[in-house]
Amino acid sequence: MPHPPQPPEPPSWSAKHIIAVGAGKGGVGKSTVAVMLAVGLARLGARTGLLDGDIYGPSMPTMLGLGGRQPVVQEGRLLPFDVHGTSAISLGALVEPESALIWRGPKAHSAFQQLLMQSTWGTLDYLIVDLPPGTGDVPLSLSQLVPLSGAVIVCTPQAVAQDDATRAIAMFRQLEVDILGIVENMSIYIDDQGKEHDLFGRGGGRMLADRTGTPFLGELPLHPALRTNADGGTPLNNWSINAGITEALDTLCRTLADALAAKESDAPSVTVRE
Repeated sequence: MPHPPQPPEPPSWSAKHIIAVGAGKGGVGKSTVAVMLAVGLARLGARTGLLDGDIYGPSMPTMLGLGGRQPVVQEGRLLPFDVHGTSAISLGALVEPESALIWRGPKAHSAFQQLLMQSTWGTLDYLIVDLPPGTGDVPLSLSQLVPLSGAVIVCTPQAVAQDDATRAIAMFRQLEVDILGIVENMSIYIDDQGKEHDLFGRGGGRMLADRTGTPFLGELPLHPALRTNADGGTPLNNWSINAGITEALDTLCRTLADALAAKESDAPSVTVRE
């Protein structure tokens, strides 16, 4: 008798590294850093994906310049947008821009799970996941759904931001997620004449890394063109502002890539099925 037909395997995708980008508070540029990591790693030749998991305040449609593009669903799965060399998905592209997402934990978990698991990511070197600020349900959901390579913590130089970032570090450690490093955003302000101003102090991110025993990935400055490119959805233009910013962005991405290569040089890709 012939063997009965075998059911097809459920759809799957794989990623060499899945990286959470988190912060203890809002307003520190966490989403900006997530975009820069995804785009910067793609510039270095990697296959990258970017998941806008900040479900209460998704900003990627603006920062990536999606311009009202409608998502495509194929065989019940979302197709990521191909933008700036990376594959990106954002809840902000699925709801009206003016909609307020007033969701309790279970609904937030369900929405995040669908974005992550029911999308056609393909085969990636890096999947960058931009998390909501704070220590709520979504980071817990992510750590339960897929094995994370680690988390990147974003803070600004001032002490109050360090306090909140410390809580984010403690949350990830409690979830047994490695801290890949700290990024100090808005480290200095560079005006149109190229003069530097320490608006929020300076060096707080490095001090936090030393105090918590975590790696320090680098500093990113403030610059008017960085804001313009974020609002205009043109992140690749950030590499053309000046040599200092280009070096800061490339150093951040290379440092993260080197840390992951050293940490998991022999680790297999993570294959995820529904």
